[in-house]
Amino acid sequence: MVEELVTAGVALACTGTVYLMAAARVVKQYERGVVLRLGRLVSEVREPGFTMIVPIVDRLRKVNMQIVTMPVPAQEGITRDNVTVRVDAVVYFKVVDAADAVIRVEDYRFAVSQMAQTSLRSIIGKSELDDLLSNREKLNQGLELMMDSPAIGWGVTVDRVEIKDVSLPETMKRSMARQAEATRDRRARVINADAELQASKKLAEAAAAMSDQPAALQLRLLQTVVAVAAEKNSTLVLPFPVELLRFLERSGLQAQAQTEAAEAERDGGRRPAAPAAPRAPRTPVEHGAEAALPELADLPPVEDLP
Repeated sequence: MVEELVTAGVALACTGTVYLMAAARVVKQYERGVVLRLGRLVSEVREPGFTMIVPIVDRLRKVNMQIVTMPVPAQEGITRDNVTVRVDAVVYFKVVDAADAVIRVEDYRFAVSQMAQTSLRSIIGKSELDDLLSNREKLNQGLELMMDSPAIGWGVTVDRVEIKDVSLPETMKRSMARQAEATRDRRARVINADAELQASKKLAEAAAAMSDQPAALQLRLLQTVVAVAAEKNSTLVLPFPVELLRFLERSGLQAQAQTEAAEAERDGGRRPAAPAAPRAPRTPVEHGAEAALPELADLPPVEDLP
């Protein structure tokens, strides 16, 4: 009798152990457990930790509640301005209702992937090439709204959608490169023309200031000569202006005339004037200087000094 009780106790213990092992489940922190009892959903969703189910009768499905990063394969489409492009994207989504993700959709990952591809094709057809290249924030928001509306019914929410890359045909790349080069060339020419305009205004002001002082032109010429002469390996050819010769000649004649007038006033009345010596034939420069100074013809001749 005792042996039978011991045997029954051992059998009962073994059965309890097997039942416990079959019924015990562990739900991780980032998961939720959905229990289907005889095919019907149990309203209570199992929280993280240790839980028990009825073996054979219950079936526990674990749903990951983490944010899922899903790459969207590159989709080829034609933009609104008739440019063929290939665009790929990345979708970030997570499950907010584990029961809906199990009951209302067969495979929520596959559903989100297909919806992302179709939404991406749709957004390509509604956008222009410039928007795909420079206004991606707006397109990302449009993709997120297009995907989030049906995903809510599946217990899934789309956290973020990002367009990753836009592939263009080679001909379009070359056309865009030429356009960018032409734009840069136009800007460079405008800047150069503006600089020339400002420089011309400053040069006009400098010329107006130098016109009041003719000696400033000679000083500027000498400064230029000094600046060029600093280079030892250069040869300087400086044309000598005729105006400078005439200026020096006029200055010499005026100084000589003043000297002769002073001597004539000092020695006048004491000695008779000596006949003037014959002068050499005049050069064209002297003729010009004498024409410029007609008053020199009336000056008295130079007397011989004692």
